[in-house]
Order: sequence, then C-alpha cells, then structure tokens
Amino acid sequence: MGENAVKTKMVNLLYGRQGLQVRLPGICQGHWIRKGRLPVLQDLSAACLKALNSPVGCPPLREVARGGRTACILVCDITRPVPNASLLPPVLAELGAAGVGRDQITVLIATGLHRAAPEEEKRSIVGDEAYSEVRVENHHAEDDASHVRLGMSSGGIPALLDRRFVEAEVRIVTGLVEPHFMAGYSGGRKVVVPGVAHRDTILPLHAPPLMEHPRATSCVLDDNPLHREQLEIAGMVGPVFGVNVVLDEERRGVFVSAGALVESHLQAVEVARRISEVRVGRKFHTILTSAGGFPLDKTYYQTIKGMVTPLGILEPGGTVVVVSECSEGVGSAGFRDAQVRLVQLGPQGFLAQISSAERPKIDQWQTEKLAQALCRAQIHLYAPTLPELDWGLLGVHRARDPMGAVEEAVARSGDVAVAVIPEGPYVIPFP
Repeated sequence: MGENAVKTKMVNLLYGRQGLQVRLPGICQGHWIRKGRLPVLQDLSAACLKALNSPVGCPPLREVARGGRTACILVCDITRPVPNASLLPPVLAELGAAGVGRDQITVLIATGLHRAAPEEEKRSIVGDEAYSEVRVENHHAEDDASHVRLGMSSGGIPALLDRRFVEAEVRIVTGLVEPHFMAGYSGGRKVVVPGVAHRDTILPLHAPPLMEHPRATSCVLDDNPLHREQLEIAGMVGPVFGVNVVLDEERRGVFVSAGALVESHLQAVEVARRISEVRVGRKFHTILTSAGGFPLDKTYYQTIKGMVTPLGILEPGGTVVVVSECSEGVGSAGFRDAQVRLVQLGPQGFLAQISSAERPKIDQWQTEKLAQALCRAQIHLYAPTLPELDWGLLGVHRARDPMGAVEEAVARSGDVAVAVIPEGPYVIPFP
C-alpha cells in the first residue's frame, strides 16, 4: 500500500491482542505507511502441503524423510506469531507417510537466549495437534550437555547447536519471514542460529563489531555479517528442510515456501520484500508507531524493535512515539542490567563501555540498538501497564497520552506531517 496522506484522523495501532484506537490531533496531517497487499491464502494448511510437495532446491519432504527414523522440527518461540497450527499438521502428515513415527518426532522451540515456554504456552505455540501427538520441548542455550560442537566459523565463532536437532535424521525448520533489525530478515537460518545455538555461539554473534556494522540492519542480507555467520554455522549441520510463511497486516498467510533451507528462505524473502519494504519519498519530524502488537509487544525488550526500525525516515533530532502493551514487563535480568547501565552512563557512555568490553553480556545488544537510536531521536513510549518502578530503567520519555506526545512533537518541530506506522517493525519505510 505504501505511504499516503489521508483525511481520517482515526488511527488503529497494533497493541496487545485488541489494538489501540486513537485520534490524531486536529493540527496534524497523517501519512499512513502500511504493508502492500497480496491475495490471502484461504487454506493455509493446503498451501503448506502443496509447498511440501513442490519444494525449491531439494526433493519433496516425503522423499527427504523416507528411511529416516527420527525427526526434529524447529519452531519459533512466543515472540513470533507463526501460524504453526496450520503449518505443522501437513508436515507431520508427510513425515508419517514417509514412515517416521509420531513418537520419534520432536518439536523443538527455538528460544535462543529467550525464556523457556511454560507448558500452557507450548500448546499455543504449536497448536493442538502437534502438542497432543509429538514431544514439544524447549531449547536451553546454557545447558552445555545438550549441545554438539560442529567446529568454528570463518569469523571465529564456535558452532555449538542443540543435540536434538543435530542428531535427528530428518531436520526441519519452520518460521515467519519478516524484516529483522539486525539480521535483515527473520526465519530460515535464524531459527537455527541463534534459535537452537549455545550461549557461547549466541554471544559473539551479538558483539559490537557485528551489531554496529552498517549492513547488520533491516532488510539487508547481502554483505550482512550477522547473516553470513548464521548461514555458515547453520550449514555445518547438513541438509535442513525449510518451511517459511509470510503474513499480511491482519496476520493472515499470503505465501508459503518449502525446500532447502537457504533457497526456500530466499524465496519467501523476495515475497516479504514486496509488501514490507515501503518507499516513502521523504522524511518526517514525527513518527507514530507500534511495537507490532501481540506477541511482539509482550516485553520492553522486544518493543525496542519498533523504536529502531522507522529511523530511516526520521529527520535528525525528530520524535518517535511508540505504543506497546509490555504485558510481561521489561524483559530478562541481563537486559535489565544493560538498561541500568544505559541510564547511568547515557547512550554515548554505554556504547563506549560495551565497545571496550572483551565479551558481550546477555541481551545487552537490544540496549545497544536503543542507545544508537537515542543518539538520533527523542523516543516516547506509551505503555500504561508497566509498573511504576520500571520506568526508571527504560531510558526513554514516558508518554501518558500518545496523542499528547504527538502534538508536543509537532509543536517542537513546526511540521504538521506525522508518519503513522500501525504495524510497527513489520513494515520498513525508506525515504
């Protein structure tokens, strides 16, 4: 759909499960920036089955799995709205047709260094059929015994991956392909690395030399050093079958690809680019956006993506107003520690401190991205459910009323144009 000025003042922002409807101040001229549109797949499971039987880069899944006794299927954790309830049943059916018993299949939640999914959350992630019929387990990045060392990447990063995935005879990766503010696009190799990687693999992947590289950013795969390391380490495992989905603004499936890990991911990336990368043709002094709604806006940690991704269309010193439910609070203990240091040292001081450290600390990279953003923008957050004590950790301005924050930003700049990005980090605007 792209960018267009519209007369309506009503704004529906992705926020939690229900969304947040607000009205732009009368003085403002809203410029809506939204995804392009593609036909919705009316039967996502049928589309997935078709992709499994006509894959790119390898034979159909049934042929790939024939003769295999064990299978491991990677799925994203709760932070990604992957429609696994539609994707997994055809995958399980094809494995069964190939002779792989349900009791020999493990669905492994690729948590990376995120928290493990509690039991009640596992069912919501994978859907009723998979939860009832196969093992559903969490990856644990700090459990040394559950990982296999595969070697060292050309960038000097140790390749340690979850034993259950490495040793399975049939390896499958499922995932959502969407813009990612470090790795270019999510899904594919990223579900493997860092999804089921050991802490000692994940930490150097998030060290400042990679995180601050100009190509380690949204929508960039070529010459992206993070993407390059992920591809190399994932490739050490051997053949992996990928299943990828692209969603529209309403979280409906518009494309499914399947096949060899790299080829099937790139096929989905090309579709995601068509709808997610929006050329705007200008910059703005004020941006109103979201953190993507549920499940991405469950924590302040994930909310930072919504603060960072629109900066390409922000005038220097401009204002970004972000709404996020933050229903689970700030985030991990490591992230909270990084935020304490950010508040104490300021953005420049924090960036200098981590650049001189020998080893990155867990989850500091999200604070690093926030610190970089704070050097370029004023950021205001509307998150009314956050506990009062947590506000001192955030490092951004508190917006008690998002429209009031927008109105103040317009008054400061003297520019009444406001970029409105309802879907937050799932849409990447370019000037």
